[in-house]
Amino acid sequence: MFADISAQHWAFAIYVIGAITICLVMIGLAALLGGRAYGRTKNKPFESGVDSVGSARLRFSAKFYLVAMFFVIFDVEALYLFAWSVSVRESGWVGFIEATIFIGLLLIGLIYLWRIGALDWSPRKPQLNNKNSD
Repeated sequence: MFADISAQHWAFAIYVIGAITICLVMIGLAALLGGRAYGRTKNKPFESGVDSVGSARLRFSAKFYLVAMFFVIFDVEALYLFAWSVSVRESGWVGFIEATIFIGLLLIGLIYLWRIGALDWSPRKPQLNNKNSD
């Protein structure tokens, strides 16, 4: 029994040593074979062929983060539905009814978010009163 445990530890140690060796060899080769050109624009950030202009410190609206949270929430629900779809034959009609209720609650939540304007990107336009003051 002790020999089995020891063999597993040695195998893991060899794996870790191999992974570290591969990483060090790749870093060493990049340092040896990489370019050594120096210049004024060498360390300047460059993204997709467009030079950066201005500061990277921009203020973003909280709507970006809100929409990202909604995406993550609804994406996690999609994972639950995928797990349900894998076991649909084993869960039978009871599982189907539960999944239907789950999807219905998701739709109610999405409609609620849409109605309160949580998914709107642009600010709301002021409503003009069309009442004639005669």
